[in-house]
Amino acid sequence: MDAIPWLARLGRFLLPLRCLLCGADGHDGIELCAGCTEALVLNRLRCDRCALPLARTMERCTDCTKTARPWQSAWVPYRYAWPLDLLETRFKFGGDLVAGKVLSRRWIAAGAPPGLPQAIVPVPLHAARLRERGFNQALELARPLARHLGIPLRPELLQRVRSTDAQSELDAEARATNMRDAFVASVPPGLDHVAVVDDVMTTGATLEACTLALQRAGVARVDVWALARTAKPGFTDL
Repeated sequence: MDAIPWLARLGRFLLPLRCLLCGADGHDGIELCAGCTEALVLNRLRCDRCALPLARTMERCTDCTKTARPWQSAWVPYRYAWPLDLLETRFKFGGDLVAGKVLSRRWIAAGAPPGLPQAIVPVPLHAARLRERGFNQALELARPLARHLGIPLRPELLQRVRSTDAQSELDAEARATNMRDAFVASVPPGLDHVAVVDDVMTTGATLEACTLALQRAGVARVDVWALARTAKPGFTDL
């Protein structure tokens, strides 16, 4: 028997979990301490349509009163703010899958979505980006979520057929143009309600493009789920 993997497994039982952010003792079975867990900002005050953080809960934010959203509902339990943004950066751009595990566990702990779909569909990466990164962050977050909710995970239903520029470098209008016709879907008969899952929702352009592709393929209801939602620049709580 190889001693190194055996010792590594033993160490996980004997050594205390350490917080990825501050180095204190882990909490609730994950590598995040109680203090850093409490610092994660829940997205309680938000637009009911797109989950945009607001100073007070409203049925529609300004953008949603002007522009219709193609999805049925949005479930985004956290704000994209410190310290979640640090964990997300470690996970998505640093390849730290332990940080991804912490994020997925906190997503599960945030509660249940407003309605359960027939299937969960993670936002796909283009093949070139997947080779570069080595994993799809949306898929890695969706996997334990689907298992916890008892819902089939169906990544094969949606494909990214066009390589796109990094959304983080674009403004809202350019994000929408960048995502146009980037996805195609293939959906079997009888699948009428799915949830598309991403890690972070900024303007909603990526999730909107995925929603439209699934609707073109025959899905009657598409919900969008993301771990965290960015606020408008300059947003502060009242």
